[in-house]
Amino acid sequence: MSAPRLKRLREKMEEHDLAGFFVDCPVEDIFRLSGANRRYISGFTGSKGTALVTMTGAFIAVDFRYVEQAQSECPGFNVFRAVGALDAWFPDLIGEAGLASKRIGFEAADLSVATLNSLRRAIDSLPESDRPKLLQAPRLVTDLRAIKEPEEIETLQRAVDVGDAAFQHAADRLEPGMTEVQVAWEIERYARENGAEAMSFPTIVGAGPNGAMPHAQPTDYTLKAGDPVVIDMGVIVDGYCSDLTRTIVCGGEGDEQFGKIYDIVLTAQLTAEELIRAGMTGEEAHMLAHNVITEAGYGENFGHGLGHGVGLQVHEAPSVARTAKNELLDGMIITVEPGIYIPGWGGVRIEDQCVIEDGKVRAMSHAPKLGG
Repeated sequence: MSAPRLKRLREKMEEHDLAGFFVDCPVEDIFRLSGANRRYISGFTGSKGTALVTMTGAFIAVDFRYVEQAQSECPGFNVFRAVGALDAWFPDLIGEAGLASKRIGFEAADLSVATLNSLRRAIDSLPESDRPKLLQAPRLVTDLRAIKEPEEIETLQRAVDVGDAAFQHAADRLEPGMTEVQVAWEIERYARENGAEAMSFPTIVGAGPNGAMPHAQPTDYTLKAGDPVVIDMGVIVDGYCSDLTRTIVCGGEGDEQFGKIYDIVLTAQLTAEELIRAGMTGEEAHMLAHNVITEAGYGENFGHGLGHGVGLQVHEAPSVARTAKNELLDGMIITVEPGIYIPGWGGVRIEDQCVIEDGKVRAMSHAPKLGG
């Protein structure tokens, strides 16, 4: 899988006159999320490591703990054993990669300030004539990841299916007297027992007035009959994430206000899914839903973007938001998740994970919606 990705990256490197490209993870990543660029390019799933790609070769630098793993997971990569701090071994890697005095690019999001300072110290330790030039490059790997390969879409669909089933398991057991924490646990336990390697983010459960917080964390709040309950959850399957939100009612039907708000949000969501087209900007897609909610009188209560990309990370390119100028293209995976939040009352959010194909949006999520 890495060979075609390396080819595409090298084409981008050539466009930017780069002899090398450095892919790192800013912190040791026990959740295997922030090392997504490194995993995408190399296949390495360990929690710490550095990839360096040249026009003719590729290296994965790991410490003693990961040498055997890297040899197994990274075909086509030379495994470089890193001993000590980065500034101690990076000069040797530069020499082995043939990058002395060459231009090496990196993505800013891949490097912490501490790592960047270590790189600079390592480069400064070389003879002046051998020092490579370190350059912040555009989001070369991040943008490659935005358009999914068919195999990635298949894996993402499996993650969506596990997430849908976990949500339905909890929804079927929701009853007055449960706490938000118990609802979250029903979801997470089922997911882990049915194919999820982890949750893609901490499960959000906001019942009653807590639903007014878009990212409400589960508490000991006890659900009451008639409470709206916002559930936002996702799982990881084979490294790829799902993201789903549904708003349901505990123990029966919601009140008149709930019905009104829910219908507005559902209309906004279905309108966006019907009208989003490849070639639109993220801003244009966002406004399809935002206009529906604004015309209904709740524009000030929808304060976040309509969606985001999903893949190896649960939030990645592209952005679907009011200020997003990126173009939406076939092969991208996005969420469509409008919401209305009213302090003191609660909220409603409905989210599908979708794929853009043949110029249009197709929902991958199939968990039922109220009245949908």
